[in-house]
Amino acid sequence: MKLKEIKSYLDQQYLKYNQIDFIENDPILIPHLYTKKEDIEISGFFAATFAWGQRITIINKSKLFLSLMDNDPYNFIIQAKANDLKPFKKFVHRTFNGDDAIFLIKQLQSIYQKHGSLENCFLHYHKSQELPTTLATWKNELLKTAPAHHCKKHFGNPLENSTAKRLLMFFRWMVRNDKQGVDFGIWKHFKPSELYIPLDVHTGNVSRILGLLKRSQDDWKAVDELTTALRKMDAADPIKYDFALFGTGVEGELQF
Repeated sequence: MKLKEIKSYLDQQYLKYNQIDFIENDPILIPHLYTKKEDIEISGFFAATFAWGQRITIINKSKLFLSLMDNDPYNFIIQAKANDLKPFKKFVHRTFNGDDAIFLIKQLQSIYQKHGSLENCFLHYHKSQELPTTLATWKNELLKTAPAHHCKKHFGNPLENSTAKRLLMFFRWMVRNDKQGVDFGIWKHFKPSELYIPLDVHTGNVSRILGLLKRSQDDWKAVDELTTALRKMDAADPIKYDFALFGTGVEGELQF
């Protein structure tokens, strides 16, 4: 197929799946439970961090996690004392455990005290760098005091050839704003054109069938290859096609 034909198809699929109804069965439902920027950031950060496995399980675990914060994540993070963190000790989602939870809550507390928001924290490391380097630098700084190496598994590093899918998904949620009511667009200092595709099995499979992705392995090289192809279709907002590729893959609906 020619790129023009692929673009036409994906534009249709983008419009089909970039709908408010999409929220109901997707982890992005979690930050949509809140209206304050800080609450959206924090709940979205943890929902994206837990985004491994079945979507309904991710949603339920995220809701449980936030209930331990009295469903008031920003105020909880800012005010949390040692005793407040004890209930998190028993929290488990796949390889994410209570020690990971407590460590990240403490780190977020430090971030909000120092930077005021997660956006400002990432912006501090962004400077003139491209997003892959920003994510790698942020991860290294966030986790340099992490106990052992366990917590480090939850965040990919593009410079180590990881897809960094969960961080890229979180960035899509925070940065993109096309007025459709799915992504939030509350981070104003990053541009949609800077984003990279959150590559998962569905997105990768559809992209390979369409000929947008040649690389067989899901890694950062594949992320870069696919994002480059998507930028040829929309340089200003290439990651809007995440809706099209993921939705088409989940529904098994690759038709022309």
